[in-house]
Amino acid sequence: MRIPPFYRQSSWQRLFGGMAIGAIISWLVFIYIYGVLQEKQAKLLHKQSDTIMELKSDIKIWQDEFQALNKKNMEQLTVQKISVKIANGDKYDELDAFSIFEVEQEINEDLDVMKAKDLESVFKSRSLLKKAIENKTVKINDKRYRLQVKEVFIYTTLSIQVNLLLE
Repeated sequence: MRIPPFYRQSSWQRLFGGMAIGAIISWLVFIYIYGVLQEKQAKLLHKQSDTIMELKSDIKIWQDEFQALNKKNMEQLTVQKISVKIANGDKYDELDAFSIFEVEQEINEDLDVMKAKDLESVFKSRSLLKKAIENKTVKINDKRYRLQVKEVFIYTTLSIQVNLLLE
């Protein structure tokens, strides 16, 4: 067995030479294009990692500020609503529901100055609040009643339970 003598013909030599040179040129073009694309991808990845790091630091800053604001807001919650309830209104037969409602509204109007105040100042003035309510006398059906504060709950709703005492 022998190899056919194509290597002696110049047309075959040119074909194989052209194929070898074409393969080398195409390989170099492939390497160049691949390198350029990889360089673009590397630049894009680097840019994205920088952006991610910046955004993570921004998120951390925002979270810290948000937590500080939440803490500050929790410290300075304000009274939004005032609720007055007469606890022993059914004890007296001569008192009807409307009379009790009127007394509750009267006390509520007196305490309206406490709305939109921060909880700390309301808490500090709770004794003054209590004295203001207890010094008040109400006249219902030609009888005078004295108010006695039973319970005071201070949060965004200021809840006060009051007892009526016949004077």
